[in-house]
Amino acid sequence: MQGSFSGSRFGRSSSRGRSDSGFRPSFSRSNSGSRGRSFGGSRRRGGESIDISLFVRKSCEEAPVQTYAIQNSFSDFPVSDIIKKNLIHRNYITPTPIQDQAINPIIEGRDLIGLANTGTGKTAAFLIPLINKVLKDSSQEVLIIAPTRELALQIDDEFRLFSYGTQIYSSVVVGGAPMHKQIHSLKRNPNFIIGTPGRLKDLSDRKLIRLETLNNIVIDEIDRMLDMGFIEDIRGLLGQMPMERQSLFFSATLPDKIRLLVNQFMKNPLTVTIKQGKTADNVDQDIVRVRDSALKFTQLQELLVGPDFRKVLIFAETKREVEKLADNLAAKGFKAESIHGDKKQNQRQRALKMFKENYIKILVATDVAARGLDVKDISHVINYTVPQTFDDYIHRIGRTGRGDKKGMALTFV
Repeated sequence: MQGSFSGSRFGRSSSRGRSDSGFRPSFSRSNSGSRGRSFGGSRRRGGESIDISLFVRKSCEEAPVQTYAIQNSFSDFPVSDIIKKNLIHRNYITPTPIQDQAINPIIEGRDLIGLANTGTGKTAAFLIPLINKVLKDSSQEVLIIAPTRELALQIDDEFRLFSYGTQIYSSVVVGGAPMHKQIHSLKRNPNFIIGTPGRLKDLSDRKLIRLETLNNIVIDEIDRMLDMGFIEDIRGLLGQMPMERQSLFFSATLPDKIRLLVNQFMKNPLTVTIKQGKTADNVDQDIVRVRDSALKFTQLQELLVGPDFRKVLIFAETKREVEKLADNLAAKGFKAESIHGDKKQNQRQRALKMFKENYIKILVATDVAARGLDVKDISHVINYTVPQTFDDYIHRIGRTGRGDKKGMALTFV
């Protein structure tokens, strides 16, 4: 990176000019003992005021989380040989803590609440036992609800890998994609239906999905459903399903409104809690001081040309901001694409595919990508606009520093 990162703040020297060619970021070290005060208070985006000192943390500053002792290997789980073969093919040897604690209870038929941060392996924790359940009893039908199209499609990708060779099929029903194709896929009577709340409700209202036959339900990222205003749709969908079913809820947090759903729709659920620190342990976090809004885009460019910025996810608040930023970056010669709610589904899938396969270096997104987006080796997350809430910040920066990789998160303030 031009002008190497050496401290806890990125700032602009007041003596710099305004031309693109003349600007270089400068770096300074703040007094760590007074860091929370020196940053100038908080920034308000929407309904929450956030202390910007929370955006600064070296990955080694937070006390390490107590290590959980894994009890099983994947070969220990009582699942079919074909599933075990698929797991071996994907080099699944040792489960993550959520997988280790959740898979056996789900196989036993327990209702389960899985509380774990993003990136902890929740998808495999519910897919592996449910695929095994369908293999043993073809009358079992599974509904999986995800808050975003991207997450629904990623769950389906995982499903296809785990279910390879089983003759078990899925249908993905999400908004922003042609409904007639989804209706056609439903006519195949798939054992797994994976969808977003709005499209599921629409198809249910049209009597194109028979919820009364679906005897297994997974709600992934249920706290995000609450944030996005989907809880009443979820309640309506659950109310149409049979009383005798297995219910699995996965979430990072368990707000009161979700506890009400648990009490209403789950039977004696087992709660599995795999909590990590407030922010990802492997993510260095810092701020970029914007001294002049006219130079904000220039500051961004100066960062992006650095050699360490190999694969960058940039968040902006509105669809218009995202599209404008991606266009401006492309005009400056950066390989950049955008995803947001106004994009057609095939456009969003194409942009994600190009980002995953390194045809582009930069993906600019709204918070639609903050939950569930699983792209390997993202080196940096940049908050070009301050997120609405600190929870949104946590979910954004969780896209980098995944697994045993290190990542960097920068927030423009």
